[in-house]
Formats: sequence, C-alpha cells, structure tokens
Amino acid sequence: MSAAESDYSIYRKVVTQLMNGEEQLPSLPMITLEIRRALADPNVSVARLKQVISRDPALSALLMKHASSIVFRTTQPPKTLEDVIRLLGLQEVDRITLVHSLKSLFTLHSVAHKQLFIGVWARLTRQAAVSAVLARPLGFAPADHALLASLLCDVGELAVLSAFKDASQVPTPDVYARLCREYGKSLGVIVLKKWAVDEGYIEVVRNARQWDAESGSRLGLIDLVNLGLYHAQRDEGHFAQLPAIEALSAFRKLVPPLDALDAGGGLALVAAHQDAIQRTASLLR
Repeated sequence: MSAAESDYSIYRKVVTQLMNGEEQLPSLPMITLEIRRALADPNVSVARLKQVISRDPALSALLMKHASSIVFRTTQPPKTLEDVIRLLGLQEVDRITLVHSLKSLFTLHSVAHKQLFIGVWARLTRQAAVSAVLARPLGFAPADHALLASLLCDVGELAVLSAFKDASQVPTPDVYARLCREYGKSLGVIVLKKWAVDEGYIEVVRNARQWDAESGSRLGLIDLVNLGLYHAQRDEGHFAQLPAIEALSAFRKLVPPLDALDAGGGLALVAAHQDAIQRTASLLR
C-alpha cells in the first residue's frame, strides 16, 4: 500500500466510525426541534409558533427577510412575525427553519475546517438557488421545497467534515472530495433519518446525480434538484464529470422554449435568471 493510500485508509476509518455510531452524528439544535414539534401539532396557534420562533432572533430575521422578498409579492408586506407565519404557511416555516439550522450545525475546529466548509457551503447554496429559481418558470411549487431538497441532498458532505474533530486530522481538499464521493450519500441518508425529515427528501439524497434515471413523466422534485446540481457543477468548471445536458432525464421533460440552451450548453433559463439566483443564494450565506 502506498503512503497516500495508507493515509486515506486512516481517514476512511474515522468516517466509518461515524457511520457505525461510534462517533456522534450532528444533531439539530434544541430550538429547531422545539419549532418542528410545534409545527407538527395540528392544533398549534400562530401565537404559540411566534412565541417559540422569537426565541431565535436570527431565524426570526431570516423568516422576515424571506417573506419580504420578491418571491412573495403582496400588497401589504408582512410587519410582524405573526404576519410572516401566516404568509409563508407552516410547511414553508419548517423548511426555512431547517435551512437556517444547517449552516450553524457543524462545529468548525480549525481554519482548515472552515476553508473546507466555506467551499462546500458555497456550492450547496448555489445549487439550491438554481433549483429554487427554476421552480417557478417550470411550474413547480413551492420554490422553497426545491431549495431545501437541493441543500439536504449533500448534507452528508457536511457530516463527513464533522467526523474530523482534531485540527491535525483535517483532510486535504482532494482527500475530502474522495471521502465525500465514497461516503457522502450514505451519511446523508443516516443523518436525515436521525432528524426525522420527510421521506421525500431522503429519496432525493438517494437519487441525486443519477442523471439519466427515469423518474416519471412529469417534472418532479428530483428533477429540479438534479438541474441545480448539474448547473452548480458546470459553474465550478467540472465539465469532464458531466454528461451533455440532453442526457438528463430532467432535461427530457422540458418543453420548448423552456429547453433552450445557452452557448455553453446549459439551460438558457438559468442564464436568464442569474440575478435572482445570486439573490437567493445570498439569503443562505
């Protein structure tokens, strides 16, 4: 075994211990669990939700910012947290709560941890923004359903990073990418099951990046996620790892003029909505 492979086997052992339950998987913050429990109560009142959510000022600000964005055009912009909850609805509040929790979920033990996290989070927010912005013109609602699914589909990569507690253990970017390819999907499923998220999101993790897999005749959640993933990887310059867009099951479901391509071989629809994509991504950073 070469020295490089020997080093990699050490990293694999650390991640395997995490998967086998020998190390603690990342858990949702208590406030998130309280909010989700309240949201799951069919008799919960808006006043009760406001009381729980207001204990997290950052989440309250994010919900207000989101409800005031161009996604929710209303003649009377929301002025209170109760207005926001009524406008967004319980499912949207639940999704945004999960998005908010993700970023603060993983402890960064060193500068090296932070650098890896920043790189992954930038890609996750980009792919989520593409999926969310495409939702409306492609006739899929709500957009935040696509946004959260696209973020969660790679939560396993963040879980891989959480396996390395010691600053001296942090893998190089290349080794980290290899670990993510080998373990990211499995860890993502384990983490989402632990968090008791909707089974639909777990299915997205299982089917993400299966570009040509058939997924029904109508455009669905996995199709929006894969379109977001595809364009985010294109933006990073990973063309060699991608098929032509015509090979995507998601692309074959698009009808003219929605299937028009730009000069680079991506959807013209994505190119035309770059400003909205950037704005959506900035809400997550």
